[in-house]
Amino acid sequence: MSDETTGAAHDEPHGGGLGTRLNWLRAAVLGANDGVVSTAGLVVGVAGATDARGTLLTAGLAGLLAGSMSMAAGEYVSVSTQRDSEKAALAVERRELREQPEEELDELTRLLTERGLSRDVAREAAEQLTERDALRAHARVELGIDPNELTNPWHAAGASFFAFTAGALLPLLAIVLPPSSVRLYVTVVSVLAALALTGWWSARLGAADPVPAVLRNTGGGALAMAVTHAAGTLLGAAGV
Repeated sequence: MSDETTGAAHDEPHGGGLGTRLNWLRAAVLGANDGVVSTAGLVVGVAGATDARGTLLTAGLAGLLAGSMSMAAGEYVSVSTQRDSEKAALAVERRELREQPEEELDELTRLLTERGLSRDVAREAAEQLTERDALRAHARVELGIDPNELTNPWHAAGASFFAFTAGALLPLLAIVLPPSSVRLYVTVVSVLAALALTGWWSARLGAADPVPAVLRNTGGGALAMAVTHAAGTLLGAAGV
């Protein structure tokens, strides 16, 4: 097997690690974005009904805690399900390698051939990869799973919790710290600036044009705040 092929196989985990890190970073950006939008909609809606700082702080904190816990729980359940599926697939692959090693070697050779290697090179690569770590080789090529880097539900839950909390703190502080005469304007401007930033950053992570992402983000946030503020104003006027 050539040094170039061996080097490519050796470098594969680094690519997978980079992809995992980018996915976590993208999830963190989106979690912060959710925290900004949901909390901003809540406090701006309450601000339409009352300008009492204590009420705004209570509503904002309740929304922050409820949202962050909900995000963490949802992410934990989702990633746990994914991890269970990955472990089940690895168990099947482990059994197949034990019971029919030759068929599995042929399958790995075929998969490598489909990726562009010649039959002879694919066979040699399959044999060397199998000798080194058969389960990892089959899992990565056949299933797209690295047995040494399974998703961690606790990491996902923690990242979602802290990302949402960080995003939610901005509108919460913006609505309670300034004087009542300007707090709504400060909140709207701060939230739209934060949404523009998260929209730009999420687009950059996906190598996409940031302008549509920024417009979608800020437009959705502005609409959410306008609707909730109108509802709060109507409820406040009705004395509810």
